[in-house]
Amino acid sequence: MTKVIIFDFDGTLADTLNAIVTITNRLSVEFGYKPATKDELAEIRNLNSWEIIKHSGISIFKLPFLVRRVRKELRNEIQEIRLFPGIKEALLELKNQGNQLGIITSNSKENVLALMERNGLEEIFDFIYTGTTLFGKHKVINNWLKQAAVKSEEVVYVGDETRDIEAAKKAKIKIIAVSWGFNAKAALAEYKPDFLIEHPHQLIEVIKNW
Repeated sequence: MTKVIIFDFDGTLADTLNAIVTITNRLSVEFGYKPATKDELAEIRNLNSWEIIKHSGISIFKLPFLVRRVRKELRNEIQEIRLFPGIKEALLELKNQGNQLGIITSNSKENVLALMERNGLEEIFDFIYTGTTLFGKHKVINNWLKQAAVKSEEVVYVGDETRDIEAAKKAKIKIIAVSWGFNAKAALAEYKPDFLIEHPHQLIEVIKNW
């Protein structure tokens, strides 16, 4: 059976946290929420998405506009963004094993391609699917499953946030949660992902035994 491995981008493949924090802090006055301090980041990593929104004080109605602005401004920072250590090697090995690889992200395809091209990985992904639904990621996943005519039991999603776990469960696909991204390991564990890993090389073993 061909395995389809779908990756989140920010916090899973690309280390964009510092850039995103800088951008969102810069936009805080315009969008009416409080910026995050360095001391708060450790606390925020243990919160789920709704708790983070409540903590920041941003209006839920402004969120879609903020996401679009962050995505646009991130394009100016993309040359400074790096893949997490070990990710490139893991992706190449997974591809060599005959798996189908893809990305589903709320970031822009332009940003994703820019980073992948810089790392010589522009040909490794079979698809890059973007959608801006902040709390309806399962709908984006389901739309892709329908378009690609892929059975859910053939698919695993790899993400770094509690909302990735929730989305995968709603879409009825397996989820590998990674602890090197935004949410802390303890926060991810509370949402009971199918797998919880701490280093990209563990992806190889998980996929092999799945």
